[in-house]
Amino acid sequence: MVSAIHREIKGLGTSKLHLLLQSSLKKSEIKMGRDKLHRLLGDRGMLIRRKRTVPKTTNSCHWMKKYPNLIRDFTIDTTESVWVCDLTYICVGYDFSYLSLITDAHSRMIMGYCLHQFLTTEGCLNALNMALQARNKRNNNLIHHSDRSTNTVVFNM
Repeated sequence: MVSAIHREIKGLGTSKLHLLLQSSLKKSEIKMGRDKLHRLLGDRGMLIRRKRTVPKTTNSCHWMKKYPNLIRDFTIDTTESVWVCDLTYICVGYDFSYLSLITDAHSRMIMGYCLHQFLTTEGCLNALNMALQARNKRNNNLIHHSDRSTNTVVFNM
């Protein structure tokens, strides 16, 4: 019965499978709970293994220029002298969205952010534009640093 259901509905878990089998089990006078069904399926190698897809946010093998790390020996003693940026993914339903953050390294205040559907430069640029508009000290030099020093740039504004 399980094989027939799996042919029709691929990827069905034990709980839903148990619900579908309830009437057939009662007709056959078989008493079997969900956990016993799970053990039985496991013993027979019939469990469905879920493949978790985790998106990658860092691509270290790219063709773009890798800038030197300007903040390695830099003392951060004032706000808006160094901004660090990072990307992370957020699960939204069955899909992922990517959050780009620009953070002031001294105050740890988030200066800009963008939640974008795709992992493209558009989300990062939107976060950077938001941060630049929120900037108070416009005449000071600013270092913008990202993962693995790939986008460390100095802004003279």
